[in-house]
Amino acid sequence: MKIGLVGFAGTGKSTVFEWLTGEKPDPSKVQQGQTAMADVPDDRLAQIAAVFKPKKTTYTKIAFLDTPGLMIGEQKDNARRLAIIREANGVAVVLDGFTRTDFAKQLAAFRDECLFADLEVVSNRIPKIEAGLKKAKPAKEREADEAELALLKRVVAALEAGTPASALGLTADEEKAVRSFQLLTLKPELVFVNRGDSGFNDPLPADLLALAPAATQAPVKLEMELLALSDEDRASFMADMGVTSFRRAETVRALFYGVGREAFFTVGHDECRTWSIPKGCTAVEAAGCIHRDLSEKFVRANVIGFADFVACGYSEKEAKAKGIQRTEGKTYVVKDADIMEILAGH
Repeated sequence: MKIGLVGFAGTGKSTVFEWLTGEKPDPSKVQQGQTAMADVPDDRLAQIAAVFKPKKTTYTKIAFLDTPGLMIGEQKDNARRLAIIREANGVAVVLDGFTRTDFAKQLAAFRDECLFADLEVVSNRIPKIEAGLKKAKPAKEREADEAELALLKRVVAALEAGTPASALGLTADEEKAVRSFQLLTLKPELVFVNRGDSGFNDPLPADLLALAPAATQAPVKLEMELLALSDEDRASFMADMGVTSFRRAETVRALFYGVGREAFFTVGHDECRTWSIPKGCTAVEAAGCIHRDLSEKFVRANVIGFADFVACGYSEKEAKAKGIQRTEGKTYVVKDADIMEILAGH
């Protein structure tokens, strides 16, 4: 899973990238983008590992892609820069919260850039389809081209009106038809305000939350500077500046869940592990996230919800004795924090 860090130049995207991943930005990769991984912190896995004491504890990861900053009034070049994140599963829009306070205006401007970039991509395809329809071709192929043309014209009309593709209510088949365009306005969007040394405890303004209700914020550079201090100095500076906790972990989790992912756990004395799955994933699909063979040879899954596991004193034996552990089939929809044992045939 990959999340693109996007925004205008000067928003501190590269600092956010380093804060999230621990990887220093590489100036040689500024134009093509730089990718690094980050664990998704999960206290639930830590609790599970404390019980099983495994040889290995493995957290699921997110790939973050740092991208070139957009330039005001440079739509053509901005479209090229945005193309770098078309393969990403979602976008995290970084807003400047250390020199500016017009967060809603910044977000609206970024969304306009995405609309323009998508409009350019889709509009370029329409003349090719129209030219193809002037040629003789089998009826079934012609019907498919006409359906694609009608869909793309509908998307173009929406984009020209300032409406993102995500607001069109596309069916699953329609989304599949436009998948090759990797439309930016169809991707999950998360908004992050990169605060300075002040204001980070203030609530986000209502006009921004009206556009992005799940927007989050943190004083990224300040947190990095505090973490570089000794424990004693850090505690003193945190008290002086009103920093009560670090927000990196909660930000990574918010990004993970914000792109429509959930987690399930596998446990044992060799390894306790978090697995990333799309929300709404079935048991057999979750098995395939572990290994293709487990999906192909899936028999059943033994499942305990994490809350039930805790209620049973973190004991699998107790969960089985109380009938809380369930046996589920292929079509079971996995819930976030399920503890699963996948059973497969030979």
